[in-house]
Amino acid sequence: MHLPETADIVIAGGGVIGASTAYHLAKGGAKNVVLLEREPLFGTESTGKCAGGVRAHFDTEINCRMSALSLPAFERFEEETGYSADYRKIGYLFVLNKEQDVAAFQRQMDMHLALGLRTEWLTGDEIRRRLPMMNFEDALGGLFGPDDGLADNGAVVQGYVSAASRLGVRCLTGVEVTGVETAGGRVQAVLTSAGRIPTPLVVNAAGAWAGEIGRMAGLEVPVQPVKRQLFTTTPTPEIPADFTFVIEFGTGLYFHREGPGLLSGMSRADQPPSFDQAVDEEWELTHLETAAFRLPLMEQKGIARRWAGLYEVTPDHHAIIGPVEELKGFYMNAGFSGHGFMHSPAAGRLAAEEILKGRTESLDISCLRKERFRTGKTLDEYNVF
Repeated sequence: MHLPETADIVIAGGGVIGASTAYHLAKGGAKNVVLLEREPLFGTESTGKCAGGVRAHFDTEINCRMSALSLPAFERFEEETGYSADYRKIGYLFVLNKEQDVAAFQRQMDMHLALGLRTEWLTGDEIRRRLPMMNFEDALGGLFGPDDGLADNGAVVQGYVSAASRLGVRCLTGVEVTGVETAGGRVQAVLTSAGRIPTPLVVNAAGAWAGEIGRMAGLEVPVQPVKRQLFTTTPTPEIPADFTFVIEFGTGLYFHREGPGLLSGMSRADQPPSFDQAVDEEWELTHLETAAFRLPLMEQKGIARRWAGLYEVTPDHHAIIGPVEELKGFYMNAGFSGHGFMHSPAAGRLAAEEILKGRTESLDISCLRKERFRTGKTLDEYNVF
């Protein structure tokens, strides 16, 4: 492995956030950019293990605006990169069976509509008519986003990496960041398993490992890894091809079509932070029982594939983007708390604007600085699962 002798910018982490950042930096005119991924392939960790969902509807305006920048980028992705994002607008349906959730989502709708997001409210009866194969007798209502849906996470990573490479970015796999060298309150170099790269600027796009990269630079980065697990079923021809992305919000149970079968996940509220990615068979049984109650035909299906991956969770479930005031030349682009793939076009674009121009032009993201955790100006995102 021949590392460059120096770099103007080093990006630590070759998932979709790092790849998007590399592409947007090069598109904006940056030279001598290096993207580092420790695995043999780009996007094999959290990006490659995610459910592929993309949605516009959140509880905070900043997350909604991040989506409003990102979803159109998936539509024009092939034009930009040569790879199709396979963006399918099957819609997201949040099914609500608790009065407090109904009140929260109805409150959010005013903001959604003011931002121009296509948003529909469904009554419990309308949900039951729309999903006759599912058991939602207790549904009180739900929010439907017709422009939400799915995109191909693997294609998006490869599209960004390929386009960044064509623009001159050195995209390297099998190179692990092992240290960040600093002096005088500034970044001096990135240390790797293949050698040292002198650089004045590093972007921490390491996802669930962002806290580890921060500690290498002497910083406390409030990002923790939390396991989420999923499975796909054997073929489900009974489910239509345009079956929407359904989330039972109260339990975090969700379903969408995946190939010939269904993909399902369910969040575990008491999951402790760790880098463990082994499938928890006891929790899988709980997941299966809940899934079969909501979708009875699940009892007739087998599991085709199962896996676990990591969310990169911040205390307020919002990303950290931008420069870190304690260390000159250290930039964050991590902590998306399960929404990194869907926000990756905006995240890369905004980080690139901040680095190249000293400010963002597409969207004010000052509320996403790391310093909010010190000043107490944190955010609160209700729509997480």
